[in-house]
Amino acid sequence: MASEILSAAALHLSELAPRTVQSEIRAMTVACDSMGGVNLAQGVCDTDPPALVAEAAQRAIRDGHNIYTRLDGIARLREAIAAQLFRTHGLRVDPDREILITSGATGAFQAALSAILNPGDEVLLFEPFYGYHAGMLRGVRAVPIPVAMSVPLQSESEWKLDPDVVRAAITPRTRAVILNTPSNPAGKVFTLPELEALAAIAEEFNLFIFTDEIYEHFIYGNNKHISPATLPGMRERTILISGFSKTFSVTGWRVGYLVADAKWIPSIGYFHDLLYICAPAPFQHACADGVEQLPASFYTSLAADHLAKRTVLVDALRAAGLTPHIPDGAYYILASTGSLKGTNAAAKARDLLARTGVGSVAGSAFFRPGSPTGESLLRFCFAKKDHELAEATRRLATL
Repeated sequence: MASEILSAAALHLSELAPRTVQSEIRAMTVACDSMGGVNLAQGVCDTDPPALVAEAAQRAIRDGHNIYTRLDGIARLREAIAAQLFRTHGLRVDPDREILITSGATGAFQAALSAILNPGDEVLLFEPFYGYHAGMLRGVRAVPIPVAMSVPLQSESEWKLDPDVVRAAITPRTRAVILNTPSNPAGKVFTLPELEALAAIAEEFNLFIFTDEIYEHFIYGNNKHISPATLPGMRERTILISGFSKTFSVTGWRVGYLVADAKWIPSIGYFHDLLYICAPAPFQHACADGVEQLPASFYTSLAADHLAKRTVLVDALRAAGLTPHIPDGAYYILASTGSLKGTNAAAKARDLLARTGVGSVAGSAFFRPGSPTGESLLRFCFAKKDHELAEATRRLATL
């Protein structure tokens, strides 16, 4: 009996932990950094933040904004976000009851899942998907259900959402859908007809929609970002998540936000407070300055600058024989593995790194295990300073 008790009580990890490994993005970043390569793997967005925002952070620290804020964040930032949502989307929200300032969009997402989902609940996400979304679902014991978008036959084609495929994936345990638009890694900007079809499905099956809209200002050509929260009947069931990491190039500041119906905010806020207390106080003030004071031209210039960066990397990948799919938004490119050596995408990414010193991410990180499409793609990030992109271009040309 004693031996049985000791055996059962042996120190061990949780059931979840052994199935959790370092993300391929992190692994490639470490490998790239160790050899002094050009890291196009991780979306660190290492362009310079707006001077106004950087100076505001320093001023906030000097002015003593270095202690906890309210769990929902400072009022000035919530009010600025509410004004911007109305200005850009026509969306009216109550800054005191429907906005939560969070520790990055990741903190918002984790707290929302904890408040709304139960273990075993199924959540649809569109493939190719952001691996952190799937990982975080597993972290709250929910079940991610990949729903494949149609694969572009040519590099200029769009990834498309098929409502019939979405319906076929729904079961009695389906509780929600995760929508990332513009998307990482495909740069997919979901169209109004696609969003309307998804909204109809959400209403029919009484589903929540968690939206990750962190790349909303990185839109190219005639594409337009539409938040599902603006569609008829979607306000109550949409959990809108975004932040400033990408827009202001401050990924290390960890300031995001969540917008939801007032009935959901208290519980979501509780879980965020439990894990994070609050987003960093001085950086909340700095982001408030940015939202309040940066003109509309800042956002159009942001998109124009990254469109130019996209062109540079697209041309370099084509020249290297790594055929790119052209993204409509965000700042990632999925490209073919070309003639790179290896039995899978991860091995081919490491072959590219060894031969050129350019870091990428295996496409398999964004697809269900064993997906032939995922094993045939690599992801590259172009949110880099111009001299880094130029160096990456030079190195890719050696292929």
